[in-house]
Amino acid sequence: MAADYYEILGVSRDADKEEIKRAYRRLARKYHPDVNKESGAEERFKEINRAYEVLSESETRARYDRFGEAGVSGAGAGGFNQDFGDSFADIFESFFGGFAGGVGAQTRRRTGPTRGDDLRIDLRLDFKEAIIGSKKDIRIKHLETCETCGGSGAKPGTRPQACSTCGGNGQVRRATRTPFGSFTQVSACPTCSGTGQVIEDKCATCTGRGLNEKTKKLEINVPSGVDDGTKLRVANEGDAGKRGGPAGDLYVFLSVAPDDYFKRDGINILSEVQISYLQAILGCFLEIDTFGTQDTGKTKLELIKTKLTIPPGTQPGTVLTLENMGVPRLGNPVSRGDHLVTVLIEIPSRVTPEERELLEQLVKIRGDRTGKGGLEGFLGNFFHQK
Repeated sequence: MAADYYEILGVSRDADKEEIKRAYRRLARKYHPDVNKESGAEERFKEINRAYEVLSESETRARYDRFGEAGVSGAGAGGFNQDFGDSFADIFESFFGGFAGGVGAQTRRRTGPTRGDDLRIDLRLDFKEAIIGSKKDIRIKHLETCETCGGSGAKPGTRPQACSTCGGNGQVRRATRTPFGSFTQVSACPTCSGTGQVIEDKCATCTGRGLNEKTKKLEINVPSGVDDGTKLRVANEGDAGKRGGPAGDLYVFLSVAPDDYFKRDGINILSEVQISYLQAILGCFLEIDTFGTQDTGKTKLELIKTKLTIPPGTQPGTVLTLENMGVPRLGNPVSRGDHLVTVLIEIPSRVTPEERELLEQLVKIRGDRTGKGGLEGFLGNFFHQK
């Protein structure tokens, strides 16, 4: 059985156009799929739209009243009803704060203040700058409001005029009559490009744009702990807005150059240190580079020297940890990772006769205890026992 469109909208058959429109808006808000997640809400929303599409236009309504659904089976296929479009845009505005794709929303966006575009710049850091933070000077090109005309684009002493083609609303409508009814096509006004205004006497400084490209020097504060791909936002340093709109933002995308000595694993710093086999056997103290503070009470990190203890009997590949000397957590510099140092042991390919004599004496002593003789056997035995 065919649905009754009047019943779907909850209006009488003699309801006027405004009453139908109000009923449609009320029901569309209630059953819109983005608002109503109940089962069947989407189908109900489609029925409401179909009912309004038919009853909102006088010719299709008359055919529906006379022939029922059969008289309007093709309605809506050849275009978009303007009243329906306006109402649908209003409903979306009530949901999403004016970001609808409907006609009414577009008109207000064109003629009102417009936010400026965001800008992007890429900035390369060395490893040290990424760990301890830095201040970097950059130059950007962005659009600024024209000081001569104050952003209006008009010559000082004059002002933009409402476009005579579109009456100032930024859009033109073209009605098309078809066997199924009259449909309206809406497009941006070709005279004013959708702004709703024309400038007869253009500002000589900005040639009517209201904006001028300027080069600006900025100091960027790079916090400690940034990494490849970190994005910094500098508010209001993008392009200036139009017609009094706010400026966009500048986004600084960071990349970090590799370092010959340090590597990074999350908030941990990795490095390697090479020692001799004698240092590994006897143990020693080494001075290595790391990140910390030289003086007590200082908070800013810097590249410093620190003492690393190599315990006697250190094995190849041993990882020694310098706690809390790694990368500061981004946004919480008090919390830091560790510096992990991998020990590499150099075995000489040749030794002097004097060195060999001493080593043979050591082997003799060591061999008496282990039962394994020979220099190679001694060294192999040492480096493979725990």
